[in-house]
Amino acid sequence: MPQPVGAPIPDWATPPAPPREPLEGRYCRLEPLSASRHAAALHAANTNDRAGEGFTYMAYGPFADEAAYRAWAEASERSTDPLFFAIIDKERGQPTGVCAYLRITPASGSIEVGHILYSPLLQRTRAATEAMHLMMANAFSLGYRRYEWKCDALNAPSRRAAQRLGFSYEGIFRQATVVKGRNRDTAWYAVIDKEWPALDAAFRRWLDPDNFDAQGRQRVALATLTAPVLVSRG
Repeated sequence: MPQPVGAPIPDWATPPAPPREPLEGRYCRLEPLSASRHAAALHAANTNDRAGEGFTYMAYGPFADEAAYRAWAEASERSTDPLFFAIIDKERGQPTGVCAYLRITPASGSIEVGHILYSPLLQRTRAATEAMHLMMANAFSLGYRRYEWKCDALNAPSRRAAQRLGFSYEGIFRQATVVKGRNRDTAWYAVIDKEWPALDAAFRRWLDPDNFDAQGRQRVALATLTAPVLVSRG
């Protein structure tokens, strides 16, 4: 009796690694991280998070001063996996956050987004959402078939963000790693290529200026637009 096997992928081609190139949007621009160009402004933006809560679930930070942050940025800009980007808020004209591609695996068509650190200046802005759209769009345009989001299972804001952005819940990896001397269970989320066209349309509708009133309030929530794409919640 034949054994079950996965569906064939006759047109599959291994995608390239993402290039170290800028990504341009309406509200933000993503630039490959450069300590000389971005570190001072990013550190200044992060000082608005006085309690350092943005770093609670990160493997590094908070940083004592600009010199310490610059040292991290210098090391990070040399990395190809993770591949870091500074998020430039066009309205402010300065970098206000960071994100990265990581666990880049062209052979299986899988790539992850992470190291997401939005300063208070970037949080809850259109630029913040557009940055994630630009990263996802770039990955799928390169030919990746799986786009992942992972976070500490206790990081409730990150888990809500993943679902708002259209990532489906895939489960918890128990005792996945140790971070800052603490256990970390990791929550897994993903978008796959067949879901991307609907999500792309949802992002574009939400980001359209007509989706916001004169006071800048959204008319339709992104979570409402992405909900039909979700396979599972958690």
